[in-house]
Amino acid sequence: MGKTDVTDWLNEHEQFFTDMAKDIWEHPQVAYEETYAAEKQMTALQNAGFSIKENAGGSITAFVAEYGTGKPLIGILGEYDALPGLSQKVSPLRAEIVEKGPGHGCGHNLLGTAGVAAVMALKDKMAAENLAGTIRYYGCPAEEVLSGKTFMARSGLFNDLDCALTWHPGTANMTSNFSMQAMVSIKFHFTGIAAHAAGAPHAGRSALDAVEIMNIGSNYLREHILDGSRIHYVITNGGLAPNIVPDTSTVWYYIRAATKEQVDELLERVKKCADGAALMTETAVSSEILAFAYETLPNDRLNDVMKANMEENPIYFTEEEKQFAKEIIASIDPKIVEGSQKRIAAYTDELLPTVSINDPKMKGVSVGGSTDVGDVSWITPVGQVTTTCAPVGVQAHSWQATASYGSSIGFKGMHLAAKTMALTLYDLLQDQTIIKEAKEEFANFAAAKPYVPGIPANVMPPNQVKELVHE
Repeated sequence: MGKTDVTDWLNEHEQFFTDMAKDIWEHPQVAYEETYAAEKQMTALQNAGFSIKENAGGSITAFVAEYGTGKPLIGILGEYDALPGLSQKVSPLRAEIVEKGPGHGCGHNLLGTAGVAAVMALKDKMAAENLAGTIRYYGCPAEEVLSGKTFMARSGLFNDLDCALTWHPGTANMTSNFSMQAMVSIKFHFTGIAAHAAGAPHAGRSALDAVEIMNIGSNYLREHILDGSRIHYVITNGGLAPNIVPDTSTVWYYIRAATKEQVDELLERVKKCADGAALMTETAVSSEILAFAYETLPNDRLNDVMKANMEENPIYFTEEEKQFAKEIIASIDPKIVEGSQKRIAAYTDELLPTVSINDPKMKGVSVGGSTDVGDVSWITPVGQVTTTCAPVGVQAHSWQATASYGSSIGFKGMHLAAKTMALTLYDLLQDQTIIKEAKEEFANFAAAKPYVPGIPANVMPPNQVKELVHE
């Protein structure tokens, strides 16, 4: 029966994975605290016959599930962390479930679940046909803070892969042939001298003044950086009270650019702003890198196979789902919606697109946003797609996204992604010339840029929660 067996298996088990994604959506946990989702996925995979390696890369909510033997060795990248402050009911109106609680505003409840579904479907197919090869599901934590996969990559967990596949919930079915930005996450800690702000201000040296002067310098720097680069920050510690000269203050920066090399250069310039601010205020400064992700390197050969498989399993939306989409969109600034719709207008005017898109104009274009998938893409060829899980105009990291990703719209896009990855896995096991061609394409770009982890060797995953106990 070939590939039909794979889609039949996924159709038969659709409710199981819908329930898994919904359950994870209902129990959102932020980066490095995703015990609920990790445990749920590990249990399902172990029950299906996968071996489990926990604490992958030193992160207690990271794991690797494996089935099969020998080559080719193909990975599926999954994620399951939520975002702070995006708790939301499945409603077209703002309605928090938990006040200021976390929510899956990036759809990682769907992202990881589709990966689990894909490898479980292929495991049954491999057993039935006695197919050679090894498949792995990577349970990757903390993508939202851009470091889960970087720790796993630094540990060499992706080094033996022949290739990897992944996806992301989106507002259209399309190949990810663009490049997301490289990014460093870094905190600057200033130390001064406390004093009474009214009685003896001359005795104090304000760490907060240093932070503010640094930020001013960085803001002036914006005029003199490459187009598309980004510098953004929040002050995480500004002092204790207005009448005390702050002796400690911290500012947290994200610095992004089209390539890691550009981020390296920009980081050095921002550090000079910090050093200058410390000099001007007679304070001391230290820095702490929390994450450092590469830009993504797309692979056309793998993307083309994924697109072909995506087209084999079109999705359709009900009138009720289309009405929900209209109501969600009504809550968003029309200018934002219009801008999003223009990007896919050449292919469809659907609010919930069902066509499959490969936009040649986006090939290699650096777009806003970053992901730690970038690190993996410089170690092994990575194919990636998005599927329609929310209406066009919904922005990621919004309450509207959380509502969509907990709805039947999100689940339909997730099932399409699962089929796309499972069928592509089958193609790769059946025809290893695809992998050979993907590797050749990869080598054309990566040979001149060997992967060196951006995250320093002394930086460890922030394992802040109780260690998982998995039986």
